[in-house]
Amino acid sequence: MNRFAALVSAAALGLSAAACDSPSEEAAEENAEAIEEQADTMEDTGAITDEQADSMEMQADAIEDSAEEDTDEVTGPVEDETM
Repeated sequence: MNRFAALVSAAALGLSAAACDSPSEEAAEENAEAIEEQADTMEDTGAITDEQADSMEMQADAIEDSAEEDTDEVTGPVEDETM
């Protein structure tokens, strides 16, 4: 029974750690959101074309994806241990 409780606790801890963003991931997400907002504003005012705005948004998505991958490498996958 204690082994089961330890396994459940470890799994819950692993899932909660995987769900939390690191400070660097949070910063990257905020930076990406700022880029997307800037692209929308520039597109709305006619300063850039739709294609240029799309390009900026793709770059913002790449920033977010990269930050998420970095966090995933640090936390690693939650391993399933069997009894």
